[in-house]
Amino acid sequence: MMLSACDSGQTSFQFDEMTYSPSETVFKLFAPADAQCLVVVGDDTLQMKQMADTLWTATAKGDHKGQTYQFLVDGQASPGVFAKAVSVNGEKGVVVDLRDSDPEGWTNDKPVRRLPQDIVVYEMHHRDFSINQPLAQHPGKFLALTESWAIEHLKQLGINTIHILPSYDYGSVDETRLNEPQYNWGYDPVNYNVPEGGYSTDPYDPLCRIREFKQMVQALHQAGIAVILDVVYNHTYDIDHSNFQRTYPDYYYRGDSNGSGCGNETASEKPMMRQFMIESVKYWINEYHIDGFRFDLMGCHDIETMNAIRQAVDEIDPNIFIYGEGWSAGACALPNELLGMKANIPQMPRIAAFSDDMRDALRGPFSDDTVEGWLGRSAVSDCEADMNLLKESLKAGIAGMIAHPQVDYSKVNYSSAPYALEPTQMMAYVSCHDDMCLVDRLKASISGITEEELIRLDLLAQTAVFTSQGVPFMLSGEELLRTKQGVHNSFESPDSINRLDWQNKERYPQVFDYYKNLIALRKAHPAFHLGTADLVRLHLEFLTVENDFVVAYRLKDHAGSDEWQDIIVILNADKSPVTVDIPKGRYSVVCCDGKVDEQGLGEVTGSKVQVSPQSALIIHN
Repeated sequence: MMLSACDSGQTSFQFDEMTYSPSETVFKLFAPADAQCLVVVGDDTLQMKQMADTLWTATAKGDHKGQTYQFLVDGQASPGVFAKAVSVNGEKGVVVDLRDSDPEGWTNDKPVRRLPQDIVVYEMHHRDFSINQPLAQHPGKFLALTESWAIEHLKQLGINTIHILPSYDYGSVDETRLNEPQYNWGYDPVNYNVPEGGYSTDPYDPLCRIREFKQMVQALHQAGIAVILDVVYNHTYDIDHSNFQRTYPDYYYRGDSNGSGCGNETASEKPMMRQFMIESVKYWINEYHIDGFRFDLMGCHDIETMNAIRQAVDEIDPNIFIYGEGWSAGACALPNELLGMKANIPQMPRIAAFSDDMRDALRGPFSDDTVEGWLGRSAVSDCEADMNLLKESLKAGIAGMIAHPQVDYSKVNYSSAPYALEPTQMMAYVSCHDDMCLVDRLKASISGITEEELIRLDLLAQTAVFTSQGVPFMLSGEELLRTKQGVHNSFESPDSINRLDWQNKERYPQVFDYYKNLIALRKAHPAFHLGTADLVRLHLEFLTVENDFVVAYRLKDHAGSDEWQDIIVILNADKSPVTVDIPKGRYSVVCCDGKVDEQGLGEVTGSKVQVSPQSALIIHN
């Protein structure tokens, strides 16, 4: 955790700004060499001493547990950049012994680490998931995910990894007014290394949020579910009031650049910002037992920093999963070739990126909600070349965005070349939090869609995702036909827009059962998650189908040592039944007409099969 000298000339520095013991508390700070630095501990103000160029320190003698503290750098007050416990709304740091926050049995908590190809990700927002659940004792809180109804739903669905939206202390929710309606996704960081008080039962108790976050992780781990944390190091809530700016003005940012689209852009290439990110990730792993990280706007961070994070994480456990958005929200100060863009994933081994190629091929472009994708095209209105592009993009996604002899990348949506060295570097998805959910997108882009057609296309879309060779990712509530009433960017919409409708589990049992059984099918058969590009190229063969509304492929020769010799997957977006040529044989049907059953739904024989409109057929011999 020690730093080599950075460009400001300071000696090695450790981001451990408050170190408690019953006899003394030591404070350290990275701040300008010519600054006036103080730390206010309780009612006492201590002058900080300059130990080296930009390293300042002070020691408060005696036992200060429970007291608040603030650093003053040229009169600017903050809890520092690496506070581990804070007062309400994160305004002051608090001196704590973190062992006091450990729930019973925490030392025996076992992280849940899997090979990337075995991961099935479920993205959720704490409030969305539980605020409308009648059984929830702690709706909207960390503790909701410790409750039996929540654990049972996740286990029943079959996902094995949850991705929780930002859960650190963020700025847009006032923790002193939690009795009033407030909502935000949380992409506005304040204190990066402290859980958000609004998700705790008592934001005034600095240990409560920490303990309850750990209880949540512990309960999920006991259920065999890994926890991935959404981290937003690319920008802060603002600049003027940020802890970065108040401790070392202008150091942590890239001037006036706004690649984040949020008014500021941090400078990951600067040694102390890079070290901050590395230590923050390690802290969440070591203190909170986090199993992976999703990097918001990873395309704002430089490649060297992302690789340094991967290396640091590998020293703890190489099975900790890292992925991110392979784009920025605007032009960054650094050139794209130096940044963690999707096209640069080959330079970032064992880091994954979302496949917008596959997403937009399926449901239509992010830039226009009214334009349909491969799922909803009309044979009358669309040109053949357009459909061919969508079909090729879907094929690329099914193969995991790797180089494959049957995928022509000149026809793929946004990638003129394969961006993944291995299929586990691609996140396969059709919707996530910051876009229309799948139901709303289908309604917006397909005029006059009926409920029956909506369900058929919803299930077809997810079949493409969960049978792809990438790492499958779904938005919470999709298994309940989730709607956000057509809102595209619901980051501050009320609960009435964002909450899950749990009654849909009974209204549409066929939808939940399809998701559940499809996930179970994927997990049970290694052919669907081969893990390496060489195995995919060896075993994944696309079948020739002239119809642009149909994608068909075979996983052959006991792929990945699968017990099934050959598996054929046919995705039919046509509004009519289609007949597809297949290798002659006798096959068991495991997915047909909106149902999935690994034990079998019947048999087909011969060299041709018929696939129902807007549905998937999966067979094996």
